Amino acid sequence: MSDFSELLQEAEKLTSDLEGTAELPKVDRSLRQVLEASNDLYTRVAQTGAKDIQANLLLGSKGIDLPKIVQKLESISTKRTFEPIEPIEDLDIPGTLENEIRNRILSAFDTGFNDMLNCAYNYAWEHQSGEWKQEKRKILYAMGGHSGGLIENVKPLSIMHERSFSTAPNLGPIETIYFAKVKEYNTSVKRDLQKPNLVDIFLKVANEFKDAKVKDMWEIIRYMTQTPSFPQSEDAIKTRYSKLYVNALVKQGKKYLEDRYKTYMSNIINENLSQAARGGVPGTYPLVRSFVGLRLQGEYIGLKDGRIDDRPLWPMVYYCLRSGDITAAIYCLKRSNTSEFDDLITLLEAKLSNSSADLSKLEDNLRFHYRRFIRNETDPFKRIIWAVLSCCDVTDEHSEVARTADDYLWLKLSLVRVDYDKDDFIKYADLQYTILEEYGESHYDAFNQPHLYFQVLALTGQFEAAIEFLSRIDKYRVHSVHMAIALNELYSLGGPQDTGAPLISIDPCDDRPARRLNLARLIMLYVRKFELSCLDEALHYFFLLRNFNNFEGVNLFKLCVSDLCLETKQYDAILGTVQNSGIRVKGLADQFTTPSISTESIAEIIGNNLLKKGLYEEAIDIFDIANKQEEVLNLLCAMLSQVVHLQGEDGSLRNRLQQKTRVFRERFLREGYKAGSTKLVTSFLKLSELLMFFDQYHGKLFPQAIKTLNELQIVPLQEADVDERIKSFKNLNDDLCKVIPDILLATMNMLFAQYQKLKGSEYIPRYNDSGIDKQLSNLRNQAKTLTSFAGMLPYRMPGDTNSRLVQMEILMH
Repeated sequence: MSDFSELLQEAEKLTSDLEGTAELPKVDRSLRQVLEASNDLYTRVAQTGAKDIQANLLLGSKGIDLPKIVQKLESISTKRTFEPIEPIEDLDIPGTLENEIRNRILSAFDTGFNDMLNCAYNYAWEHQSGEWKQEKRKILYAMGGHSGGLIENVKPLSIMHERSFSTAPNLGPIETIYFAKVKEYNTSVKRDLQKPNLVDIFLKVANEFKDAKVKDMWEIIRYMTQTPSFPQSEDAIKTRYSKLYVNALVKQGKKYLEDRYKTYMSNIINENLSQAARGGVPGTYPLVRSFVGLRLQGEYIGLKDGRIDDRPLWPMVYYCLRSGDITAAIYCLKRSNTSEFDDLITLLEAKLSNSSADLSKLEDNLRFHYRRFIRNETDPFKRIIWAVLSCCDVTDEHSEVARTADDYLWLKLSLVRVDYDKDDFIKYADLQYTILEEYGESHYDAFNQPHLYFQVLALTGQFEAAIEFLSRIDKYRVHSVHMAIALNELYSLGGPQDTGAPLISIDPCDDRPARRLNLARLIMLYVRKFELSCLDEALHYFFLLRNFNNFEGVNLFKLCVSDLCLETKQYDAILGTVQNSGIRVKGLADQFTTPSISTESIAEIIGNNLLKKGLYEEAIDIFDIANKQEEVLNLLCAMLSQVVHLQGEDGSLRNRLQQKTRVFRERFLREGYKAGSTKLVTSFLKLSELLMFFDQYHGKLFPQAIKTLNELQIVPLQEADVDERIKSFKNLNDDLCKVIPDILLATMNMLFAQYQKLKGSEYIPRYNDSGIDKQLSNLRNQAKTLTSFAGMLPYRMPGDTNSRLVQMEILMH
């Protein structure tokens, strides 16, 4: 150890080395000079090396050496690029050819690269568009309000926002009555009986509700459906705008208004019997005479052309026409004994006899007479009669006479013509447009008078808009749904091509202002409030969608039932169950079996949806109902491969799968395997045996487990069997291959446990030493065979399987 003198010498030596031998002047800096020098140094460092310092601090905190990184980056060679083509002389043929070849190569590369980019871009956008469309459909199905479909209403027509249907756990009294009739109707359809008219059925039901407005709305639907049958194969909107059906709809609309007005006149007279003095004579003429006596009590001034039977002529004629009795109107005109009205009488007689031969000529004569004489008459009833019969002056509202919405609509319907060769008439579509878009809900105060707005829409053949409006009124929603159902069964309801469209939509190909009502969405929204608690009722309403397909061509009834099963998990109630014997107990869906609909096909859709959701255990039973044995085996093998090596516990997935496997194995052995792949069946059988093997392993029943393993012939325990097991391994299913590492480890653990037991036993007699050594040697050979087999397998073992096998083999030596 050095003493103090040696330390002093070392210190002096270091001092002399530090100061050096050169005669240099020593300069002592003051604190101010040191501060200035430090600031100057800091300024230069901050300007030049701040980024490097920050990079060092950032990367250094992560354990990265920045200088080495910089050196490595500098050592990396730049990517080889195409060199620019040098200009050459025209006579240099080799150079020209070389340049041409290089040009072609570069052009090919450039074209291919651009094509690849465009293709990738198009595919990416196509995929993205498909995903957006799918998400949009999900949102549309999940929402009750308007949503942005492929075809939308450009102009908002409603003064109220469409709301989702309110939820209630069960059906109410009105819903229950309607459902009973729907169920009877579906039963008739399933039995291939003649389909009853749902409109007539629901009209009778409406009488039980004791709601006059509901009854009136169903009466309107009944009147408007008394037209030639709509062809099932043609689009309802296109058919509705044809000449035949426009004339029929106009006729029925007027007929309802005329019958309704006749009833109104009778009610007025019955309320004032003493003043009306009708008498006991039946018929329209006495009715009108009494009504005119009550209605016209000095209210109108300027009435012309005298009186008949003590009543003014033109009011009598008008109210006869307004009540739909042309004969009574002719009678009134003839009683006036005026030759001036002969053309008018002739026209009415031609209309009465449905003779269209001379109508055009007669209308021309009346039109000429109207424009020359009648237009400026002071009698409003005379003006409106001549205008209606001659189809002219269509812009005149005749508000002095047509004071109500019914009168206005009757007037406009009377002026509707199809394929008319004159300019002064009303087109049916124009009348619809005026009511729906120009006037709309605000004009008719639709929120406070829903019945009135529904009436003007339905009587002008706009069933879709009328039903959609009514569905937004809580009180009338249930009626609107069943009106749509009844019209659809008569093929009179116009629907969109895409069942994922909004509830109400516009097709640009349709005549304006036609709307299309999505019946599928309407029924789904209606059923949503009770589908969780009333399965049978929900299925009956879904059955009404049996003729609809989604954009993928899948039957909508099947999709609705599958969605209901997935939401409620009531698979047994809806689809039934398959007993151990293989016989399926029927469920609710079996009552709706048709040539295109079966419980098995519904179960297959549900099973595929369960697979997408990752619910494989549920999918096994559903595919069993669908009689898809191959899918059942695939799922069982896939799930067993994940849990077969685990120790069984009560209620665990492994125990549930083991029970299912036992049932399926017994049944399939009895019925025969229908799966096309022999490898799949073999894997299922071996996995079912491996359940027993691992149960024996976890139960410490090693001899029985080794025996089971030998029978499986998956893993060799003798060196002579290694090559054969390697060859047979290539024929194993992937699910079975996944279990091989667990089998090897379990087998090695059993061999090692047996080895330790023999090695450490103190109770074996001395004369059996040679037998013990033989057993130990046999166990070592089996362990070696396992490690050799594991090393030769054309399969990548997971984790540290090989190292653990080798480690246990070494411990056995």
